[in-house]
Order: sequence, then C-alpha cells, then structure tokens
Amino acid sequence: MNIDKKTYKKYATAHAPKSPLAKNCLWAFCVGGAICTFGQLLTSVYKVWGLPKEDAGTLTSVTLIFLSALLTGLGIFDNIAKHAGAGTLVPITGFANSVVSPAIDTKSEGLVLGVGSKIFTVAGPVLLYGTLAGAVYGVIYWISKLF
Repeated sequence: MNIDKKTYKKYATAHAPKSPLAKNCLWAFCVGGAICTFGQLLTSVYKVWGLPKEDAGTLTSVTLIFLSALLTGLGIFDNIAKHAGAGTLVPITGFANSVVSPAIDTKSEGLVLGVGSKIFTVAGPVLLYGTLAGAVYGVIYWISKLF
C-alpha cells in the first residue's frame, strides 16, 4: 500500500481521537496552580520556622526538586503527569523530572555510558537555549542602556 503524505495526514486526522482541549487546559492550570500553591505554603512554613525570605525561597526550590526527583524515581510522578498533563511542567518540578527520567532509563548501561552521558538528553537543550536566550537578552539590554 503506497499512500502519499497528504492522504495519510487526512486519514490520520480523521481517525485520531479528539482531545478535550478546554478540559485539559483547565486541569493543567489547576494542577500547576496546586503545585505553585504548595510551593508558596512551603515558603511560608520555612519563614515561620525563622528562615529569611531568600533562604526560605531557596529551601522551597530544593524541596520541590527533591520531591519531584523522588516521585520520579518511585514511578509516581509519571502517573501524576499522565492525569495532570502539562500542569506538572511547572518549571522546577518538570525540570527535575526531565533530568531524573533519562538517568533512571539508562542506569542499566552503567554510570558513565548510561547515566552520565544521557542524564541531560532532555534538559540539555533547555539549559542551552535558556542560557543563550539570557545572553542575547543581556546584550540587547546592555545596548538599549547605551542610548
């Protein structure tokens, strides 16, 4: 059977299940908001325990990264993400998951050739282009201040 790309795309679109876009967006918003609310709650608790605002914020970030990595390692984060969708991609939790997942998947290949070489396969491009975008923005900002 030989089908051209246009015909195949039309066929695939007709037979693909329709996604409830509004429901998925609302659910992702709620889950992402819940993660952010939990982070704010952690910050408030750390401040009540006597930490300065900056230290409480840092400890909140570390706690969220640790919990995301732990839940990924236990296989729970993927189940949450399966139901929550993009809501789990709140930057710090999604980033922790994107670093830990490849490490877990490749641990059987060894520490160097597996985990060491593939740990940043997902997060690497984010780091690269985030850093590059920051540098470009910095140059633009610097040039704008000259005039």
